[in-house]
This record gives sequence, C-alpha cells and structure tokens, in this order.
Amino acid sequence: MSEYYTMTIAGCERHLPRCPINDKLDIAGFIIFGDVELTVAAAAELLKKLPAFDCIVTPEAKSIPLAYEMSRQSGKKYFVVRKKAKLYMQNPVSVNVRSITTDAVQTLILDGADGEQLRGRRVVILDDVISTGESLRAVEELVSQFDCDVVAKAAVLAEGDAAERKDIVFLEKLPLFFK
Repeated sequence: MSEYYTMTIAGCERHLPRCPINDKLDIAGFIIFGDVELTVAAAAELLKKLPAFDCIVTPEAKSIPLAYEMSRQSGKKYFVVRKKAKLYMQNPVSVNVRSITTDAVQTLILDGADGEQLRGRRVVILDDVISTGESLRAVEELVSQFDCDVVAKAAVLAEGDAAERKDIVFLEKLPLFFK
C-alpha cells in the first residue's frame, strides 16, 4: 500500500492508506486506535452536532476509543455491542451483520443487562465510519428490542454513498476509489 488519501478531520490532517477491497475498489483505511489527538477532536466535534441524548452504543472495536472519549466529554455512559458472547452477559441478544471491511458474516451481541439500562433512554449509535450502514442497522435492531429512542446515528466519516444519507451525523465525507 503505497498510496494515501490525505484529508482533514476535526482540524487534524491525516494520511489514510488506500486498501484494496477487490480488483475494482479501494477504500481509505481509517484507524482511530492510538490516535489520541484525533479521537479527542472528533469526539468534541461530533458532540456539537448531536441532539440531546442519554447514552451511546457502539459496535466493537474500532469506535470504542471514540465512544469512551465522547462519554468522558459529555458525562454520558456508553455501551459496547460485542462480537462474541461473554460469560458475564445476562440474557444476551444478537443479530448477524456483514460490513464492507469484513470477509464473513459477524454476530453482534448486546448484554441483556446493558439493554435494560437503555430502556426508555435517548440513544446515540456511534461508529468510526459509516459505509454500507449494515453495522448501524444491526446495532439499531439490537437496541430496538429494549424500547429505547435512537435519537442519532453518528460516525467520524461517511464513506461513498453514505455521505448522501440524511439520517446520519458525520464530520467528513470519505470517497471510495474505483479502479
């Protein structure tokens, strides 16, 4: 991967490596892990764009640092939808999903105890990048089982056609690279 896509996100310039998805498509790899400066800045900017909310729900794993930072800045609790059931989970609920960056179908699991804490609350579903929207759809399906109010679906970046959606909040558009 020798090509990069340069963009500015929440005032931070970043060089994202172009990653081949198949012989016709590359995406720019956005990894927020370890990028504290960008995580703090993106969290602050996203919080400015969101309506009033009570808690954040995010899928495992890349958006966890962002959810943590938004929680820290807002004082609101966050919950993680896991990829595998854990022994501590009480009455977990699950849904299957296939995202653009994953080869196989994945299962997303929400601890039933966490779900009960969401009941009747205003929820923000958060991810690092929204592309096909399948991860968001899966998380929304999970939390809907607990009668909460999803007030926003948000991400740092909206990739490809997702940038045209009117039902999401995001900071920047991320293009797809067709060969």
